[in-house]
Amino acid sequence: MDYREFTGAVEEQMNRRLEGGVRASLYTAVKNNGKERTGVLIEAPGINISPTIYLEEYFEDYQKGRDLGTIVGEILAFYESIRQENSWDCEKLKKYDGVKDRIVFKLINTAKNRKFLSTVPHRSFLDLSVVFYVLLGVTADGTAALAVSDLHAKQWGVTEETLWADALKNVKRLLPAEFITMNHALKEMLREKGGGPDSGKDSGNLLLGAAQERDGMYILSNSVRSYGAACIAYPHILEMIGEILQRDYYVLPSSVHEVVIVPYSIGLDIRELDEMVREINVTQVAEEEVLSSHAYLYRRSTGMLCGRNAGQNGRAAG
Repeated sequence: MDYREFTGAVEEQMNRRLEGGVRASLYTAVKNNGKERTGVLIEAPGINISPTIYLEEYFEDYQKGRDLGTIVGEILAFYESIRQENSWDCEKLKKYDGVKDRIVFKLINTAKNRKFLSTVPHRSFLDLSVVFYVLLGVTADGTAALAVSDLHAKQWGVTEETLWADALKNVKRLLPAEFITMNHALKEMLREKGGGPDSGKDSGNLLLGAAQERDGMYILSNSVRSYGAACIAYPHILEMIGEILQRDYYVLPSSVHEVVIVPYSIGLDIRELDEMVREINVTQVAEEEVLSSHAYLYRRSTGMLCGRNAGQNGRAAG
């Protein structure tokens, strides 16, 4: 069974099992960097926000020998966990007062998303772009979100500047930045896979001032590890990292979800770091999760994050 046949079979089996007027239909979405993904859109009477569950990863499981019926059961269980029946409705989304406390932002690659950027409020940040979304909810399986389009902004009667101002306030509360050592990140990964010790309440977040652990590499992301690369545009975060490290540092965009921080050293070659980023993009990051193809340098003396070109500089909001 190829991918097209698989998606059709999933749609058919889901509609056999769904009850109460709930229907599943195939949906193709253009995601970040122009990447197309196929999912099932699940619509239910009286529920105004319909989730789309993407199927590529499930197809990989099928190719590895998992039973189709089991996979469909997992998709339906996931749907039950993310339903928005009681949390949000269309009336709330029609007025800015209903969403202004949930407006947040993420960073995407400008050159790879020009068509998308022509339809949404955005602002430039180096060779990247800030775009906005409404954070509808956070579950153990991910986030539920609504991208803010030009149509939304017009309906709400707000400018990009208003969205930016509100998003800067909201990210600190909804998606706070976390700066951890690479060693702590690896322990966290092992723990999630059930192979490492439980560190209890220790978040390892150096931004909180308590942890003293140091490393040769660090991870910067947000508390839910979703579109956490946006933390480089948070107010004062880059400055705080400079204070912690007591030196300039490189920012390696490992994906839209996180960046790697490497303290500056004379022995480090920026070209080698650029190559490292490109290799990660090709071998470890899905196409729609690629943020940039090169490293950036933060200089403490200027408080600026510098891109690969002399005229490419950016300052986080302060």
